[in-house]
Amino acid sequence: MSDKDLKKTNGQNAPETEEYSLNDDRRVRVLTPGAMVAKRFFRNRLAIVGMVMLIAMFVFSFVGGFISPYDENQQFYTYEYQSKQFAGVVRNEDFRYLEADGQEFGSIVQAYFLLGYNNSSGEEDFSFEYKGVTYEVTLEGPDFYSVYVDGVLTGMAFKDIVSSEGEELSFNVKFEALKAYTNGETAFEADGVSYTMDEDGNIGLADGTVAGYISRFVVTPTGTGVTISRQFKEELDEAITNDETEFVFTEEDGTVSTYELSYEAFTDSWTVNQETATYVYDSYAAPSKAHWLGTDRNGMDMLTRLMYGGRVSLVIGFIVVLIAGVLGIILGGLSGYFGGWVDNLIMRVVDVFWCIPSTPLMIILGAAMDAMNVDPQIRMLYLMLLLGFLSWPSVARLVRGQILSLREQEFMAAAEACGIRSSRRIFRHLIPNVMPQLIVSCTMMLGSTIITEATLSFLGLGVKFPFASWGNIINDVNSTYVMTNYWFIWIPAGICLLVTVLGFNFVGDGLRDAFDPKMKR
Repeated sequence: MSDKDLKKTNGQNAPETEEYSLNDDRRVRVLTPGAMVAKRFFRNRLAIVGMVMLIAMFVFSFVGGFISPYDENQQFYTYEYQSKQFAGVVRNEDFRYLEADGQEFGSIVQAYFLLGYNNSSGEEDFSFEYKGVTYEVTLEGPDFYSVYVDGVLTGMAFKDIVSSEGEELSFNVKFEALKAYTNGETAFEADGVSYTMDEDGNIGLADGTVAGYISRFVVTPTGTGVTISRQFKEELDEAITNDETEFVFTEEDGTVSTYELSYEAFTDSWTVNQETATYVYDSYAAPSKAHWLGTDRNGMDMLTRLMYGGRVSLVIGFIVVLIAGVLGIILGGLSGYFGGWVDNLIMRVVDVFWCIPSTPLMIILGAAMDAMNVDPQIRMLYLMLLLGFLSWPSVARLVRGQILSLREQEFMAAAEACGIRSSRRIFRHLIPNVMPQLIVSCTMMLGSTIITEATLSFLGLGVKFPFASWGNIINDVNSTYVMTNYWFIWIPAGICLLVTVLGFNFVGDGLRDAFDPKMKR
């Protein structure tokens, strides 16, 4: 009686179970090579950590830019009070000249006057001749001279300056005003009009209006369209006389402004500075709710720049590795498979590329592109091509070495015996067997390429503004002051670089151990 019949006889209704023998193939779980590599990779905890780091950086760089409320080049502004030069004040110590109506008192005559003044004691009358004409110089008061020719007033030389209030004063009024002021007189008459003179140099009319004033200080506004009032000049003169460092001036509309005074001994002049609210870039703003990582020197959001900078750095890294991989696979495959003169030719080209001093070449090309003002986007393209062409020899040597060992194996002899053409044998049978080593090598190369790009951008030879990369973000730290006081500018970019490169290295180590478990022993 069979076991099945025995179970029915005993009234057992247990479910039927199918049993396998030890030599049954269905007991063996068969894993594909890819599944075995994946299983070994995911057992490596360090590789998993690297994978998580890379996923985080890719999400941060490529997804964060779409989530960020700001654009990559969006600049933010703020009002900042800055001390700007409002006016310059000079105490006049040089002679100024004015000719009488209808007379000639040109620059050459003025030079002869100054020569005669220097030869005299400076406190007496003197004379000089020019083209047979004798000029008589009379001392009218301290630092004030009149010049006569044949008893006719020709001009005057003075250091105190007469400024008009309203209508321009005539030569005679200025002459009599200076004469009265230097001699301490309180009144004078000119052109049939009576004027008053006080000790502050104010020139008044009989009705009490002010016609002008005398001062040795020359106040020149630095901005265009700025008019300095008489009251401002008087208060400024008083502040300078009292050796004050600042003074407060109330405008006619009631606006109160504070001005700072600074004396320049070298030029014997004063500078009037005024604090004004200026709309400027919100540079190096501290982290806040609006800007989690603050702003850079151009007033751009640092967090957004980091996201877009990561996108640029990663894209450059992948394109460079792609260029190096394609060139290396093609040339290395041809060299390893055909050997002979093809191998010698390609390997000598590789030797030439190995001998190229890459760093000086990049510096020269970077300086040349700066001189030619190459567009930043075109500059990035040149950077990727240059790094790719300088990186392919290592890939070519790796592929050549692997193919040299694989081409003599049995499966290649079988492929040749089947009449498969050479290109198909190389790219369909040999290259796939080299792919594990290529994947590991390219993964490691990605990290080093990102570091190279960051270094070039930090030196100003790589990615240029307005595009952001982690390297040129760190380039903002161009002084010790910025480095020590604005940590949020360079530390986050350095952390992003560290995490990304470490992630690629961890993943590369994990792939190497997964493809070749013997490497771990």
